[in-house]
Formats: sequence, C-alpha cells, structure tokens
Amino acid sequence: MNSVFLTEQDYERLHLLVQAQRSVGPAALVEGLCKELRTATLLPAKQVPVDVVTMNSQVRLREKKSGTVMDLTLVYPKNADVTTRKISVLAPVGFAILGRQVGQEVECPAPRGTLRYQIEQVIYQPEAAGDFNL
Repeated sequence: MNSVFLTEQDYERLHLLVQAQRSVGPAALVEGLCKELRTATLLPAKQVPVDVVTMNSQVRLREKKSGTVMDLTLVYPKNADVTTRKISVLAPVGFAILGRQVGQEVECPAPRGTLRYQIEQVIYQPEAAGDFNL
C-alpha cells in the first residue's frame, strides 16, 4: 500500500470538515476521506516532500485508459468550482489524490466503472511555495 502524507494543518482542517459534514449529511459522503485520514503519515508543512499533493495543490493527472491529461486544483468543498477545475477533497478523485506523490496511480469510482489516474506532476504546492497559511 502506498503511503499517504498529510501536513499537520491539512489533517486538522480535514478532521474538522469531516465532523461538520457528518453533522449535516450522510456519513457515506466523507467515508473515503475518513479512511485517508486514519492511515495518513502526518508531517510538519515545512517537511512535506514537494511532489506530494496537499490541499490547494495544482496537479496534472493522466487517465490511464484514454491517456487524457487534466490539470486540477484540490480544494475544500466551499471553494469547489468545476468550471475552473477546482475539485473538492470530498469528490472521489479529490480524496484519491490527497497525500499521494508524483508517479503514483489512484483509482476513482465513476458512473461507468472505475477510472485510474497517474499523478504526473504537482504544478503548484503551497508548502513548496512557502504559502503556509492557505
């Protein structure tokens, strides 16, 4: 199993998000994210490797079957906007890439089966850019 790395700040914020979502909606909505939180390795923001997908990272993914490449930004639900490719951490692809490194492959459920993506590049990572307060 591939390791999932989270900054301590992302972990704390995501833990609060899970608690808030459970109080207003079905637990199934946050089930995938909960699993990631339970198994993650926590790191101080200044120690997270530059090739790890953290919150507010811009990432390039390649869908394995079609070869389609897409760039997206991993955001909190309130900032999600499909038209600008800002994908919620609660979306299947969102929690699948969270904490993963360049080169790793992830699977996401989709209406017509499972999609497999390879993380090709972390285009922007807040921690690598010194943006520790996003």
